[in-house]
Amino acid sequence: MSTVRYNPISVAFHWLMAAIIVVTWSIAIVVSDMPLSPARITGYSWHKWLGVTVFFLVILRLVWRATHPAPQLEIKMPVWQERAMQLTHFALYLLMMVIPLVGWLMSSAKGYTVNYFGLFELPDLLSKDKALGHQLKDLHEYLADILVALVCLHVLAALKHQFIDKDGLLSRMLFCSCSKKKD
Repeated sequence: MSTVRYNPISVAFHWLMAAIIVVTWSIAIVVSDMPLSPARITGYSWHKWLGVTVFFLVILRLVWRATHPAPQLEIKMPVWQERAMQLTHFALYLLMMVIPLVGWLMSSAKGYTVNYFGLFELPDLLSKDKALGHQLKDLHEYLADILVALVCLHVLAALKHQFIDKDGLLSRMLFCSCSKKKD
């Protein structure tokens, strides 16, 4: 059983970002089918605000991770699984950075300045170019689909380790130890 766990700040970053990403993606799905209305505009505003939050949080998370490395993995798994885990984690971090950035580029190209909860505006990264904006929208959605697929893979792998392998891997990313003590 794996007993070495992530520190509480890393755990908080993980679950907070997971929740924000699920909500951000869900908002995009819901509002994309809505007719143009104040509700749709509000939904997209929330989508952008949360996307910018993900961008800021992933930067903080990477700084934290650089100064607080992941705990040693104490379980044995096939090399291909360990490599797949490393590649998946790398891709998840990369997508958490790139997707909000592409969204920001898309908004700039479409002529919509991104603000952060009405507190401040982010600078436009591109001049207005509607055609480029539509291409960036397609890229943003494509990358989001890849992120969703990787998140599903990540969750399924964690559940496999928890319920099939019973190696305690999932407990590394929980706030409390959920393993039962043996008598």
